[in-house]
Amino acid sequence: MFSWLEKNPFFFAVFVFVVIAYAGLVEILPAFAPNARPIENRKPYTALEIAGRQVYIKESCNACHSQLIRPFKAETDRYGEYSKSGEYAYDRPFLWGSKRTGPDLMRVGNYRTTDWHENHMKLPTSVVPNSIMPSYPHLFNKDADLQTAYAEALTVKKVFNVPYDEEGQTKLGSYEEALKMMVEQATPIVDAMNDASVKAAFEPCKKDPSASNCEIKEIVALIAYLNSLK
Repeated sequence: MFSWLEKNPFFFAVFVFVVIAYAGLVEILPAFAPNARPIENRKPYTALEIAGRQVYIKESCNACHSQLIRPFKAETDRYGEYSKSGEYAYDRPFLWGSKRTGPDLMRVGNYRTTDWHENHMKLPTSVVPNSIMPSYPHLFNKDADLQTAYAEALTVKKVFNVPYDEEGQTKLGSYEEALKMMVEQATPIVDAMNDASVKAAFEPCKKDPSASNCEIKEIVALIAYLNSLK
């Protein structure tokens, strides 16, 4: 049979396809569902982190940075433990990326600090002398879109059953409650920053998170998101 297949390239190709497809069904699919479930202690993003994630996508950070550590020694030595499918259970869309003009960011929250991110966004060469990344000064002036972030969290909760507000999971609540929690999460980030305009814009939030002059800048939301990548 095999000698006959070797003499008929078309049928040989069909045979190989069938064998690989069968092997995939037997070996990959049964393990796919359990591996894709959230790993232990994985929680949905907070509303502020979602706002930062939206900034990350809007600025196309994923065009130059990946969020996928491969299971190779060189990768794990540099970035940390390799990525697992269950870690992306709450990512919509996925931001794995394939091009690395900059380093992988899957676990950047483990080794970069808030002030490092602030300096990196304001003047990249101040922390990485040979960096080719452009600066992003507008992130210090624009307000984060908190309403859209809350709407996205509420949508995935209702449509995809993301476990917000369940015991031991990320709290979402009403918009007013979420706004208060966003200010609470943003407070230590702003306190650790040096930019005076960001601090001044945030100051009214400490008294009243729903005040019309309460401003959480995009850089604060983005740092909250980057700090969550662990």
